[in-house]
Amino acid sequence: MNDRERGWALMMQAALAGDQLAYDRLLRELAPAIRAVARRRFASMGVSASESEDVVQETLLAIHLKRHTWRTGDPLGPWLWTIARNKLVDHMRRRGRRIEVPIEDFAEILPAANERPATDAADVDRHLALLPEKQRAILKAVAVEGASIGEAAARMRMTPGAVRVALHRGFARLAEKLRADE
Repeated sequence: MNDRERGWALMMQAALAGDQLAYDRLLRELAPAIRAVARRRFASMGVSASESEDVVQETLLAIHLKRHTWRTGDPLGPWLWTIARNKLVDHMRRRGRRIEVPIEDFAEILPAANERPATDAADVDRHLALLPEKQRAILKAVAVEGASIGEAAARMRMTPGAVRVALHRGFARLAEKLRADE
């Protein structure tokens, strides 16, 4: 155990004994060390260093939540670095095998997106007319006018749950009718 980890262990012992200042100091000293390890690991995997801060915060939170599991007679380093490694692995699993490439590198060679023709108010009204009155009113309020579920519920004297159900059913029915017309 090196001097730094020995100091951390003493601060953790004091923190477990109720010394809040020692605990604050410990977390402040651990953050840059964890950050450096996370950035180094991410760099070796070709992952942006900006993601390392998430791992730092998750690790510090795990240390806080699991601090009671550290046995005061054991070195702090292995306990701490195991938590950090596990949080790094968890982050990479959640992230998946995603490769990030700046779009600017390909702006010149990517084709322009096909623009969808604009839908005018007459088309919207014609499509909404295919629905029962209540579904039409809810779709118009939420999808066309931009009202929230709560606002639509209050306006129509319904519960927010009933509005969500009617909205979902209205979209499904409208999609079904539009597919049948194609």
